[in-house]
Amino acid sequence: MTRYALAVDVGGTKMEAALVAEDGRLLPGSRSRQPTGRDATFESLDAAVVAIVEHALAALPADAELVGAGIGSAGPVDRSLGAIMPVNMPLARGFVLEEAVRAAASTVLGGDVRTVLGHDGGALALAESWLGATQGAGASLSIVVSTGVGGGFVANGAYIPGATGNAGHLGQVRREGGLTLEEIASGPASAAWAQQQGWTGATGEDLARDAAAGDPLARAAIERSAREVGEALADAATLVDLDVVAIGGGFSRVSSDYIDLVQQALTASAAHEYSRRTRVVRSGLGDEGPLIGAAALVLR
Repeated sequence: MTRYALAVDVGGTKMEAALVAEDGRLLPGSRSRQPTGRDATFESLDAAVVAIVEHALAALPADAELVGAGIGSAGPVDRSLGAIMPVNMPLARGFVLEEAVRAAASTVLGGDVRTVLGHDGGALALAESWLGATQGAGASLSIVVSTGVGGGFVANGAYIPGATGNAGHLGQVRREGGLTLEEIASGPASAAWAQQQGWTGATGEDLARDAAAGDPLARAAIERSAREVGEALADAATLVDLDVVAIGGGFSRVSSDYIDLVQQALTASAAHEYSRRTRVVRSGLGDEGPLIGAAALVLR
């Protein structure tokens, strides 16, 4: 009998669910998504949860065992309450996501479903340590650079949630000028900065296109993002003594050399030899990583 977890990933622009087998494979046909966004409310999130959970569980094989539901969410999160306080969804602050997933899954299956909530960065870190780019590392950090910037730590194969489940929330550390790293280096922030310099595009995708075509302002925005991420990672590596950092997320693919630029900034900025040795690599799991990590919260 194959064991599966229901995996739910909630972000600032979308939420997804799928069934993930005990070997980390997503079950074909079980994955679906619903939009979220800055205007998301308790009611819209609850309806989205029901839709994606019902879709995923409809694909559960008759002879399979569902071991539980794992949830990775944009944070901060409150694991004691099962609630989320997402920076990019202000109207959803306090939404009890864990109970919403439990109720939807239990309704479909006709019995209580064990449910575990974690920060999405922590879930991704667990996935990368299990099956991705940080396997075997003594201490690793995995981050996402996308609509937001988030991350999570793993030490000796174990997820380190911190006191409330928010360890690794790198995007909310303060940088020069009092801005957070997310307010400087995320995709939307980078596009907004380029516009202030006179660039005429609108999105991270536009930055990628224009930088590849030689636009100096688009390229400057990309380099600025990578430099800020690398310098923040240098501080994290000095504080936590990291072997490796894995970077994923849509904006991390804005240029073919983004990871190299981050590595250069980390190495140049790190205070000590041990932190300068920290390697920066691309996420090994692509866009499946957050779902695999959410599943790992109950499978591992």
